[in-house]
Amino acid sequence: MPPPDFTWAGASYPWIGAPTLFNGTYPEGGNSKTTNLNQWFSSGDQAYIIVASAMVLVMIPGLGFLYSGLARRKSALSMIFACMASFSVITFQWYFWGYSLAFSSAATNGFIGDLRHFGLMGVLAAPSPGSPLIPELLYSFYQLQFCATTAAIVMGAIAERGRLIPSLVFIFVWATLVYCPLAYWAWGANGWGFSWGVMDYAGGGPVEIGSGLSALAYSWILGRRQEKMMLNFRPHNVSMIVLGTVFLWFGWLGFNGGSAFGANLRAVMACWNSNLTAMFAAMTWTILDWRLAKKWSMVGWCSGAIAGLVAATPASGYITPWASVALGITTGILANFGTKVKYWIQIDDAMDVFAEHGLAGMIGLFFNGIFGASYIIGLDGVNTGSIPGGWIEHNWIQLGQQVAYIVACTVYAFVVSALIAFIINKIPGLHLRASDEAELLGMDDDQLGEFAYDYVEVRRDYLAWTTSNNPDMPQSERHGIEEMSAMLEGKSPPGESSTSGDSHTGVGGDRHGIEAEKVEKEKRGERHSEKE
Repeated sequence: MPPPDFTWAGASYPWIGAPTLFNGTYPEGGNSKTTNLNQWFSSGDQAYIIVASAMVLVMIPGLGFLYSGLARRKSALSMIFACMASFSVITFQWYFWGYSLAFSSAATNGFIGDLRHFGLMGVLAAPSPGSPLIPELLYSFYQLQFCATTAAIVMGAIAERGRLIPSLVFIFVWATLVYCPLAYWAWGANGWGFSWGVMDYAGGGPVEIGSGLSALAYSWILGRRQEKMMLNFRPHNVSMIVLGTVFLWFGWLGFNGGSAFGANLRAVMACWNSNLTAMFAAMTWTILDWRLAKKWSMVGWCSGAIAGLVAATPASGYITPWASVALGITTGILANFGTKVKYWIQIDDAMDVFAEHGLAGMIGLFFNGIFGASYIIGLDGVNTGSIPGGWIEHNWIQLGQQVAYIVACTVYAFVVSALIAFIINKIPGLHLRASDEAELLGMDDDQLGEFAYDYVEVRRDYLAWTTSNNPDMPQSERHGIEEMSAMLEGKSPPGESSTSGDSHTGVGGDRHGIEAEKVEKEKRGERHSEKE
């Protein structure tokens, strides 16, 4: 039986590109006083990208909840504040000059845009530089959410010892000098990566490598948390970690699906690929963690899912579903073991931003060079036949281009971010690190004066739970926990002979970190025995 013949005008979509050929004037698309500027664009596509923008926005509080759950209770609210406050900074930066630096089509240097669209000048109803399917005004708003989400990822670097105001200054400068150039490389009309043919669907370079390596650089300049304060450290709220992961997952469907820039088959394929990669990465990560403790880990499942979604970001609009399954398994393995890197290089990447974002983003970009398929790319109805695939379609040079792009993004993001953080740290009043006492009290108390769980913090202020009204009581006696009082006096906690560095300093639930420390202790014990 032949398929039904849907040939009436409302159901047919035979053309490639926008619904109506653009014949307006640049830069604004025409005069809205005399012309209907909506005619060049499909209302359905616009509605979809508006909704996708709102979905991506939800990722910012999702990151706040994720980081808050991973941190200790006394610094829980500061992580949410850091993510939301960075959104304020990025909104201004993007409106001010960020969008123009990242997407101005007038620039021809291949590295960064110009200021043609400063303050969104000329940004209205001309076809966007990213897709002729949507107007530039909508495209600029959608891309704002990308930059804001990336900045919120980077804010994980300040966990439990970073001051908020200097970190926000860093984020403004970082968005200007790191994110905008990387975005221009990948998506700018004249960016070198875009012109060269690099496959980066939704931001493996600017978003994932950009955030992962920038957070690693910031953590390096910021320094490690005090090891004597990391006794028995665990995530304070695993339920909040799950909530943050779900928020991120929801937003990621707008992040990856919306990057098709229309309600089309490529958007659906990107959502399918994102879920496949995330699920297989989550299962792989969980199994790998089970082998260490012989128990299942909710934190491990969330970590794997996020790593999978990261890997899908550059790849979900290029590769096939079966390749997405392979990508999920590969990412689950490599990103899981990648959490050990921070111990090898002695950088306290508290939220594992490098392993779960930087490394996973590299893997997704690498897979594009092998498994990129032109028929997946053409599903958007715009790029039909215009972009070759990877090795599976005998485009052998693509993998080399992908690797070169990965190296360029990695080196640039780390070096420039480290320089920015180093310079800001030297400016009077903008030192990045909080004091030792502030780290002990917690960032909520020191930086905010508000607390995520104030009603259960019985011993936050010990004086409040005694009959003493003596204002001269020493600060160390205001804590009901003996170890905390000893630390405030500069002493080692009871039962600790010294701050030898043996204490676990990774995120609780990081079983690789715990295992690595056991191995190191055993090695030190063996060497001690040999000397005796």
